[in-house]
Amino acid sequence: MRLPGYRALGAFWAGVLAICVAGAGTLAWLGPPETEVATPTAAAAPAAAAAESPAEPPAVALPQLAQDPPRAAPDPAALANPTIAAPDPALLEPSPHGPLPRLGPGGRSSIRAYARPFDRSDPRPRIGLVISNIGAFAQHSEEAIARLPGGVSLAVSPYAARPEPLLDRARARGMELLVALPLEPAGFAQVAFPGERALLTSLSMGENLDRLDAALGTIQGFVGAVGGLGTMRGERFAANPELLGAVQDALTRRGLLYVDPRPGAPQPARAFGRSVDVLLDEPSAVRSEVERRLVELEALARAQGSALGLAGNPSPSVVAAIAAWSAGLDERGAVVAPVTVLIRRPSEQASR
Repeated sequence: MRLPGYRALGAFWAGVLAICVAGAGTLAWLGPPETEVATPTAAAAPAAAAAESPAEPPAVALPQLAQDPPRAAPDPAALANPTIAAPDPALLEPSPHGPLPRLGPGGRSSIRAYARPFDRSDPRPRIGLVISNIGAFAQHSEEAIARLPGGVSLAVSPYAARPEPLLDRARARGMELLVALPLEPAGFAQVAFPGERALLTSLSMGENLDRLDAALGTIQGFVGAVGGLGTMRGERFAANPELLGAVQDALTRRGLLYVDPRPGAPQPARAFGRSVDVLLDEPSAVRSEVERRLVELEALARAQGSALGLAGNPSPSVVAAIAAWSAGLDERGAVVAPVTVLIRRPSEQASR
């Protein structure tokens, strides 16, 4: 008389087993996490660990980025001609704000698709440089693209008018692209104004994520975003962990990295990325001061294996200082590296 009950119980456990098998199959299809993300050197590891915020469950599950076929050696042709690929329709999805990045088939990401080729077996100290506010001043931006090393990464202003010709020239030189996010800075509305489309602590989560999409939709074919615009660092917005976490979650879901423009800030908790080590044009963009900052950045890279510098604007003094400094870098035994080579895994994922 109890057979129907046993049959029902058996069917229930069979269903549970089927769900588990399906979940395992999905994870196998997604593949292992991104393996080429740089990890801190032994010298830098204690500082990075100390800077991490307390581990909390991320708001969203971090997607697993697909692993490319193993690369025993870099492609000599790609290294000799390190151009950046044009925007790939397979990595874009339509939105009210224009095409937005998305993960492609098999977890293919913009971090990989638009990265500058780099010999990762190169043992020299790696120095990353990000120049922000590209497109805000066309002539200065053109000079930066023409004169700076190809390994320099460019953060494009979301307010730039018709930046496509500039971006084509940058891709031809192998320069990685990011979007500069207008996050609410310290001194907002008094000494700093990040524009009418800024992400603000006074707005709802939905409004801020819509403004994030608007910024990301201004260009295509970029590897990620930097959390500030020009010399504004988004300090007030970043002080709200819920808002900053939501931005990082959104970037991660779209296969993008995040650069935190605040020196000494914790490594991004929910996004592949890195915080900046040195601000090149603060407190002054005078050439001699920028040169002094570059010396500081180089020394830091030698001490910990890599370092990342940020300039808020492509001013003539900044461009001239970087061009002169980089001319002898090879002889000094260091190398300019694109930002994709310097990023780390999300600190919340790394802590697990």
